Amino acid sequence: MSTMISRLDITQIFCDVDDFCNQWENLWQQVPQLPSTTGERRSTSRMHLSEVMTIVIAFHGSGYKTFKEFYTMHVLTSWREAFPNLVSYTRFVELMPWCLMLLCCFLHTRTGEITGISFIDSTPINVCHNCRAHSHKVFKGLVKWGKNSVGWHNGSKLHLIINDCGELLAFSLTPANVDDRKPVPDMTKDLIGKLFGDRGYISQKLFEELYERGLQLVTKSKKKMKNRLLKLIDKILLRKRAVIESVNDHLKNICQIEHSRHRSPFNFLVNLMAGLTAYTYLPKKPSIDVYPKDLPALPPAIF
Repeated sequence: MSTMISRLDITQIFCDVDDFCNQWENLWQQVPQLPSTTGERRSTSRMHLSEVMTIVIAFHGSGYKTFKEFYTMHVLTSWREAFPNLVSYTRFVELMPWCLMLLCCFLHTRTGEITGISFIDSTPINVCHNCRAHSHKVFKGLVKWGKNSVGWHNGSKLHLIINDCGELLAFSLTPANVDDRKPVPDMTKDLIGKLFGDRGYISQKLFEELYERGLQLVTKSKKKMKNRLLKLIDKILLRKRAVIESVNDHLKNICQIEHSRHRSPFNFLVNLMAGLTAYTYLPKKPSIDVYPKDLPALPPAIF
């Protein structure tokens, strides 16, 4: 029996997920449904969707490298009392796509507080090794080739916006060849204050569009661009932009949102949504000290 300790509070996760699912079911029952055909059998699984969602989220804080190992060696052996209606591993994998919509909705309830200071970045999500990309058929027509500072990769691209506390504010998934600037307007509809990004987000048109909505896009300048004046606090926060790189590292290495063993696009999305949800429950997230001790001693005008 495994003795690995989870980084997450599983009881708290189950209570939150179960309350959310109960509210959703109450609303769903009030919506008129299409009539069923004569003789149709409407059966349900013995496992509730809240139980499936809890186990999927729990995997991303368990430390196990594969979900099969986590389910067979930990869930089936140690969680029988907590989940008396457990099914086989094969059956559970079949149930996972059914919780995708609820996972997406639940993740949107876990977003952080808008503080006026936001950071944006994108990270590649590979679906297979580059040498197997031409023979990989699970995501045929769904993913593209993309290139960043590291090199070429085949898969998708995850766009993230976080606040200064490391909490998720918005996210978007696109093919790997999509420009980083394209999903920004939709992702920032509810944001105000300042948004810090790298040089890949430089665009006069994008800056003006966001500025009209009360959001200022702050980026570093390229070498051939003219120098521009920046407030001291903006320069300091630009240097702190590496905090979102730490968030990406947490998502990939702790929450395991990326691996090359997917056999279904739906389970790929379930794995991604569950990993992002698990991140919101981490007790310690990468964050920055926006106002260091020495700043109050400086003249207010330079800010």
